[in-house]
Amino acid sequence: MNVWYNFAPMNEAQKYILQDLSLAIVDDHALILEGFKSLMQGCGVCNVETFIRSADLINVLPVKRFDVYVIDIGMPDIDGFELIDTIRAVYADARIIVNTIHEEVWLLRRMLDKDVNAIMFKSTDFMQMVDAITTVMNGEQYFCPGLKKKLTGGKQLIEHPSVREIEILNALAGGHTSKEIAAMLFISENTVETHRKRLFTKLGARNMAELIVKAVARGYINASEITGDK
Repeated sequence: MNVWYNFAPMNEAQKYILQDLSLAIVDDHALILEGFKSLMQGCGVCNVETFIRSADLINVLPVKRFDVYVIDIGMPDIDGFELIDTIRAVYADARIIVNTIHEEVWLLRRMLDKDVNAIMFKSTDFMQMVDAITTVMNGEQYFCPGLKKKLTGGKQLIEHPSVREIEILNALAGGHTSKEIAAMLFISENTVETHRKRLFTKLGARNMAELIVKAVARGYINASEITGDK
């Protein structure tokens, strides 16, 4: 039994975060679920619940919220991406960690587009999962070291718009000019233009139409809020 707990010691901050943590683990392999649960309990996490089907977690979402959701993308009953959307529909600020065997670049970029809090490969060391959990509990994102190696071609991880930039995106989609947006948000027109330029860079858009299309595709704005040019 001790073999499960043969890993590097945690620091005091990690122990403090984990002691009251509630954790949901979703995976279609019973052995992985039980092993993961045992490891987390060995770290002092008492409230660990496992779900062998996505639907099992969805059924309890209305009545129970977890601090962290660790999910496998390749679930057989309900696609992991759909599960992410379902969790976020109930708890918009849910902390979601993807734990996956899939290392294909196109799938990794799709995970990043979902704005998950962490991405972990199942081949990584368990203590990296502890690091990931405690990092996302502190409000930050965590990506396992192997992820950046997989995203080749010099491209960086997707940089998501800030809260202020999302506000400006919504206003732009509503057909407002920079001057109008500045008045609405009580900021200068130059500040609006700066955020606007950053949005074009972050979303890789060449014009306003492409910016709005990409913003909708990534879920930053709702298509129903888009109006024609004023």
